Parts: sequence; structure tokens; C-alpha cells
Amino acid sequence: MTLPSEFDNLFFPVARAFINETRLEFIKSYLQPDDVICDIGNQGKNIPELQGRKLVTLDITPDTGPDIVADITRHNAHIPDGHFDALLCTEVLEHVVEPFAAVRELKRIVKVGGYVLITTPLNCRIHGPVPDCWRFTEFGLKVLLRDFEIVLFRKLDTPDRNLFPLEYGVIVKRVSESLVESDPREMTFQKVD
Repeated sequence: MTLPSEFDNLFFPVARAFINETRLEFIKSYLQPDDVICDIGNQGKNIPELQGRKLVTLDITPDTGPDIVADITRHNAHIPDGHFDALLCTEVLEHVVEPFAAVRELKRIVKVGGYVLITTPLNCRIHGPVPDCWRFTEFGLKVLLRDFEIVLFRKLDTPDRNLFPLEYGVIVKRVSESLVESDPREMTFQKVD
């Protein structure tokens, strides 16, 4: 087992605080008291800020005791289209084997007008649960989330590492009934300074 480095010890608590602050902002600003919220990859964590809202947990394994066992990279017929008012997907996308399929399923299971919170690291070592497959840049996340409306895009910068944030926090809204994906090659390219 590899021990955490000085970098990990210094910045892991900062990243965790960023994730918690972004989740709290999501709960306070985008959720309604009667919303049904699905926390994906919950792994038994408690979210006291939800204050009595209806929370459903979803995980790929029954080992964590989720309410729903499902693989978000596949169509889960036992979850109806537009079933949830909101989704929490914190520190999950880097672990899925098919991120485009995962985002497609997130879009399918959240209602039109519903919100999704996604947090994911960029400047972070490989971590569990394995597999830990991906790191997304700001631009990669915008390609993944192109069929949602991005309502908040936050990044936690790494000191002295321009364009290499520790962490991202993104809140998106499903604005279309359509489940047809747009072509990511239609994006425009710009110079990065």
C-alpha cells in the first residue's frame, strides 16, 4: 500500500472541503423540500444537510447497502425515465469505465428541469475504489455534459499549477425531453492563454 504524499496530506482536506461546500451550495440553491434525490456511489456516507428530504442511494455493488443496485454506464430498466428530481454524483465519474454512457444514463434518470451535481478530481493520485480510470479537464467535462445546461462550474485551483485544478464542481440542469445526444465535434475551439 502506498502512503499518502506530502501533497496528498496538504491538499486532500482542501479538496474534501471544496466538495462539501459545493454539495451544500447545490442543496441550498437548487433543491426543493419535496425533491427525490438520488446519491450515486454513496458508499454509506451520511448527508445531514439534506434535512429530511427523500434520499435514494444507488451503487454498482450491494456491498454498500444502497437502495438501488445499478450500473450507471448501462440503461437500468428498473429506473424509469425522469424518475429523480436531482442527482448527486460526487467523486464517481473518474471511476466509471464508460463516462459518456454514465452521463447518458444520468440524463435519462433525472427529470426535465432537474439538477445534477458532479464533482471530480483532476490533480489527484489514483484512489479507490478501483478502477480509477479518468481525469477530466474543464473542456472534457464540457464535452461530457454538452446536452445539459451548465448552471455552475467551479474549480479548485492547485497553487502554482495554472490550468491544473485539484477538483471540479459542476451543477447541470436537464432542459430537454430528448435523449438523443448532440455531436461533440460541433464544439468550437479557442486558444488557451
